[in-house]
Amino acid sequence: MPRADAAQQTVLRDLQTQVLHTMRTMGLIDAEKESMLRGVRLGVLRTSATQRHGATRWIREANGALSVDVVDLHPALLVMDWANYAKFVLFHEYLHVLGNRAHDSVFRTLERSWPDREASQRGKAFTHARRLARAKWHWVCPSCDQRFPRQRRGGGRYLCRSCRTALVDVPVHDIQ
Repeated sequence: MPRADAAQQTVLRDLQTQVLHTMRTMGLIDAEKESMLRGVRLGVLRTSATQRHGATRWIREANGALSVDVVDLHPALLVMDWANYAKFVLFHEYLHVLGNRAHDSVFRTLERSWPDREASQRGKAFTHARRLARAKWHWVCPSCDQRFPRQRRGGGRYLCRSCRTALVDVPVHDIQ
């Protein structure tokens, strides 16, 4: 697993401070839980991740109990353009740390309580940005011009979601 460098650690600590303050203001945590969350190690995911924006990693203790090892965020979130979404992702991961391991209805209700609605809606945009950053090919529909950024060629084996026409492989460097 990659380790966060000094600059990333600084950003992660700033995000942590802001998220914990918001959670305390929302009444989700008390001083004891805040102290526990501050003690959780923060790190970064691999830069190649496109689907995963954050992860809570657990370790199994000798007695069989689970404890948190680290909370990782995608390193591309640690820039000003994604700061509001980074806070939401860290909040999401802290909900897991607090014992809400499943993405069930209770978890989703807690997640929806995050005050920045816009931030909580940015997940698809972040995934798309990561796919664009890693793409070597675009699968392009010759009929409707929809484009799908991909890392591998499709070889005409895939159809457009809208018009069912075979997609054509176009190298990223050929696209304006």
